[in-house]
Formats: sequence, C-alpha cells, structure tokens
Amino acid sequence: MNREEIVEKIRERLAENIIDISSPSPRRIFILARTERLIEIIKILKEEFGFSHLSTITGVDRTTDFEILYHLADNFFALTVRVQIGRENPEIQSVCEIIPGAVLYEREIQDMFGIKVKGIPDPRPLILPDDWPENSDPLRKDWSYQPPEEKIPGEKQ
Repeated sequence: MNREEIVEKIRERLAENIIDISSPSPRRIFILARTERLIEIIKILKEEFGFSHLSTITGVDRTTDFEILYHLADNFFALTVRVQIGRENPEIQSVCEIIPGAVLYEREIQDMFGIKVKGIPDPRPLILPDDWPENSDPLRKDWSYQPPEEKIPGEKQ
C-alpha cells in the first residue's frame, strides 16, 4: 500500500475520531486526534493498520495547553498521533492496555510535565527522585528551579 492509500484508509476508518491527518513526507503521517478517542484510535492503528511499535511518547508545553505525541511505526511508515490537553487539571488515559511498553514513557510524562496518566499500571516516579517537590515539573515553561538547601553531614547547626 502506498502513502496516499494508507492515509485515505486511515481517514475513512477514523473519520469522526480525528481532527486532521497529513503526510508531509513520503514515510511520515501525522494525525491530530480527539483526546477522548485516543484509546480507540491507538487500538485501531495497532490492530487494523499494523502500527504496533511505539518508539516513544513525547510532550510539549505550548503555554496555553499541552500536546502529547505518540510516535508509532510499522515496517514502512512512521505515524505520530497528537492529542491536546488543557493546563487545568491535565490528565490523559494510559495506553498500556494496548501497548504495555508505554508505561515508561507515561511515567516520564508524569514526572516531567505533571500530567496525570489515568490507569497507568505503575505510577511511581521514573526519572525524578522520590522526594522531588510536588507541582515542580521541569519541562513546563512556567517551572523555575529552586536549588535545595545544601546540607553537609556533620556540620554544626
């Protein structure tokens, strides 16, 4: 199947679930999806179109909202599913039920952006230390670093 055929088949199958689909280069496809349909879209792309490899999940703080990008691949194409979520109480549904390996990327999204991933099988911090301050999310544009107070063992108080 060539690029135009696969884009058209995806457009037909996911019509009401997507906002836009484009293919700016021969082996790249981008889908802007309705956030509430993410699980259904990922499942269809995996089961019906063969996009079973999740290379990563990335996040972008666009100041007004967040964008989460799911980078999938089959043997011929790289496909990115983009969803947008608001800054107020940001949360997204876990895709681990469909792609179990997503857990590490979802934990990273929680650590670095403070986005709650609902249904994640292991919500523990992945990158940040366990005692990292709450609501201190390093990849948010409004984050400011406050160095911890230095403590020297054995120092007199």
